[in-house]
Amino acid sequence: MKFTKKFWIILSVALIALLIAGKFFGGKTDLPQVDVESVQLRDIVERVSASGKIQPEVEVNITAQVSGQITALPVKEGDAVNSSDLLVQINPDLYEAALNRAEAALNSARSNLASARAQANQADAQYFAATRSWERTQQLHASGVISQADYDAAEANFRTADATQKSAQESIRSAEFAISSASASVQEARDNLSRTTLTAPQSGTVTALVKEIGESVQGNGFTAGEVVMKVSDLSTMEVNVEVNESDIVRVGLGDMAEIEVDAYLNDVFTGVVTEIGNTALNAGLNGFSMDQVTNFSVKVRLLQDSYAHLLADDSTLVSPFRPGMSAKVDILTRQESNATSIPIQAVTTRENDDDEGVSILGVFLLSDGKAVWTPVTSGIQDNRNIVIHAGLDTGMVVITGPYERVSRTLEDGDAAEAAPEKKED
Repeated sequence: MKFTKKFWIILSVALIALLIAGKFFGGKTDLPQVDVESVQLRDIVERVSASGKIQPEVEVNITAQVSGQITALPVKEGDAVNSSDLLVQINPDLYEAALNRAEAALNSARSNLASARAQANQADAQYFAATRSWERTQQLHASGVISQADYDAAEANFRTADATQKSAQESIRSAEFAISSASASVQEARDNLSRTTLTAPQSGTVTALVKEIGESVQGNGFTAGEVVMKVSDLSTMEVNVEVNESDIVRVGLGDMAEIEVDAYLNDVFTGVVTEIGNTALNAGLNGFSMDQVTNFSVKVRLLQDSYAHLLADDSTLVSPFRPGMSAKVDILTRQESNATSIPIQAVTTRENDDDEGVSILGVFLLSDGKAVWTPVTSGIQDNRNIVIHAGLDTGMVVITGPYERVSRTLEDGDAAEAAPEKKED
């Protein structure tokens, strides 16, 4: 019994000592800590980001319109060419022979026309004689001078002459049509011969050379033939990017853009939107492909003033960019100056108590050690901050994190305190 009493006395003393130590070392009760930031006035620029490839704004594929072997190729990749300069010569032998045959056929048709006209003149003379004879025969038959047999023979002769005259006229028309056909064949042969010589349609730079001397090319005058080379105007370059369907509605013609090119990591170039695709890139002849992301093509022209410093040391360089270079584009769609703004992660949603199933956009303010739910009206945003049009004033302190608490568990009236600011290394 004495041992039990002593045990309880020691236990009581130990508990009292632990309580005193806990009060001395533990201090006051800690509140949940949250990240905070003040509402500030900022310049907010809304951006649509996309990646793409640099390409010439004007690029022409030089294709073969006739088939044959390349006999001359006076340019190489990277050469500058002027309009009408010789680019490719295709062996013209077959097409020269075809032109000679067509011209011979035309001359033959002209000869046939001359013969048809001569025969028509002869038929006219025969018709004239037959007409006069038929008129006399009719008079004699009416007087009873000639027999019915002679009358019938004269009538038959007249009709034969009439048919011969009409046949001669049709022969002339047929010969004229033959000349028209032969003339068209000559023109076709002459055009095909001219297509064996390919010249530059514009001034520019040879940016791709697909064929070499001695190789054969396939082509015809109705569809595009094989590509021999590409001639590009490198003085005006653009970036072709793919913009998602959720962002394309915010992009407009004339929007300015900031462009970063992988080859020039320390430079940011400026551009302007010049073309926006009206149809999604996943649209085909048979409709839309449902298993692909819906993107739209947007072309952004690189402004020459933004990269002029890269050309200063080399007067022969047309452009510092090459077709196919990778680039990242930030299209500046909208902007607001001195706008009331907060970090994006501070904005969240909670259910509306008055209307079940409807969410309200808002933030949590930190006031007197408590989280205070405040509905807001938002505007445009950049990569970090969002504009608040109603609900907040500058200087207010909003809770920005932790993300899980702000987005899900934090409720109006919860106790909280601001976490110490993290020191940057």
